[in-house]
Amino acid sequence: MKEDTVNIGNNNLDQRRSRYDLARMIILHGYPLTMVDHVGFRVFVKNLQPLFELVTSSRIEADCMEIYAKEKQKVYEMLDKLPGKISLSADVWAASGDSKYLCLTAHYVDEDWQLKKKTLNFIPIDPSQTEDMDSEVIMSCLMDWDIDRKLFSLTFDSGNSSDNIVGRIKDRLSQNRFLYLNGQLFDVRCATHVVSLMVQDALEALCEVTLKIRESIRYVRSSLSIQAKFNELALQVGVESQKCLCVDNPSQWKSTYSMLKDALEYKEAFSRLQEYEQDYKMCPSDLDWERLSVVIGCFKLFVEVTNVFTRSKYLTANIYFPEICDIHLQLIEWCKNPDEYVSSLAAKMRIKFDEYWDKCNLGLAVAAMLDPRFKMKLMEYYYPQLYGSSATELIDDVFVCIKTLYNEHSIGSPLSSIDQGLAWQVSGSSGSSGKESRDRLMGFDKFLNETSQGQGSKSDLDKYLEEPLFPRNVDFNVLNWWKVHTPRYPILSMMARNILGIPMSKVESESAFNIGRRVLDNDRSSLHPPLVQALICSQDWMRE
Repeated sequence: MKEDTVNIGNNNLDQRRSRYDLARMIILHGYPLTMVDHVGFRVFVKNLQPLFELVTSSRIEADCMEIYAKEKQKVYEMLDKLPGKISLSADVWAASGDSKYLCLTAHYVDEDWQLKKKTLNFIPIDPSQTEDMDSEVIMSCLMDWDIDRKLFSLTFDSGNSSDNIVGRIKDRLSQNRFLYLNGQLFDVRCATHVVSLMVQDALEALCEVTLKIRESIRYVRSSLSIQAKFNELALQVGVESQKCLCVDNPSQWKSTYSMLKDALEYKEAFSRLQEYEQDYKMCPSDLDWERLSVVIGCFKLFVEVTNVFTRSKYLTANIYFPEICDIHLQLIEWCKNPDEYVSSLAAKMRIKFDEYWDKCNLGLAVAAMLDPRFKMKLMEYYYPQLYGSSATELIDDVFVCIKTLYNEHSIGSPLSSIDQGLAWQVSGSSGSSGKESRDRLMGFDKFLNETSQGQGSKSDLDKYLEEPLFPRNVDFNVLNWWKVHTPRYPILSMMARNILGIPMSKVESESAFNIGRRVLDNDRSSLHPPLVQALICSQDWMRE
């Protein structure tokens, strides 16, 4: 490091630019606004650039709000120009005390066929207010962004309060005929959350066994002599595992799964240890180990599925159908287990799963159909296993919905509006407006589209389903495929853009295995709500 003084001479310093750079740094990295008042920071800046006028936390707060307003306008203009619909996810965050915030995030496929998301709002919610008021808050956010007409779906966690909130918003949008398929695809529940709910059922059923194993591991690790004796017994009974036994972090269910799975490999050693150590009284029974081995199978599936759901920040909706169907099949098998302990646990988990499946199975199936590696074949593979003789009828029901959804997209297609556009120009001199004529003839447009397809020309949907499946490979990108094939399937690609952008899961990978909500840090929790929203949203937009 050079210690000599640098002569800056007559160089000009842009105070405003430097101040905004400081504010952007604070937003981007989540630093506390009060850092500008810290003595160490002020000394550092003064030595680095004596000409820079140091600012107060209140000044930097105003700069952050100004940056937020400018960035918000950019996002607003971008959302307005999107070629497709927007899906929304809602997530509740905990804050200091009993405070809660609602985070609204927009998900969409942009003009370059890239799946993107933007945090639109981060607003405080009052636990005492009614669900009707919560739905009004969300509707006002939608209208503030002017996206109520562009909304395709809304993803919430499972729960009765979510049912009421989403139901009210759905009714409002349905009255204005903004929703496709009469809103059948609008209400989406987070797939990762329903898996987490089933995991919590399993943890509750295993609470006594889990406690015994935690205490057993603590006992083994309580002294070097006991640890050495345990290792010796493990070798005698033929334990091949070299894993180090560790107590779990109860707030992370994957950590609990790892602890239980590793302990299961040492079950014979634990059983022998109680013969030598009189003070060791927490050894699980043979029945405990037997039941644990069955439930660990459930955990293993849930871990694998959750890893799939969170392996990427941008996961398209086609990924979820086979994973959810595998859970469905396993639940059916677990319910048949002769051990009432296991079957009753499976029945409890299935109640939560069935609530999810009833709401989301259509959207999952349509998304899978829009994967050229699967099309209708994935439904034809899974549905007979799930429904037996009723499968054919249910597949036909899904296909009717697919055709209806396709026809609704064909009405709004630029291709189908070319002739309409010419007609509006021709009728410009008449007494009625083009908008009124269009509204009255929407039914005719649908009729014309359906009848013309029946008179020789095949629809995009027909051509797509008749062609061979695309080979399965690891590096396949479904959005790239639709980008390349848009000229061949112009209407179906519009439908794919909207469906594949639905957030079937809204949980970030870093919190996928958490038990409980995401938590706002204490520094942000202490700020007034408009500033919190400005910092959270601006950070998301600037990172992009």
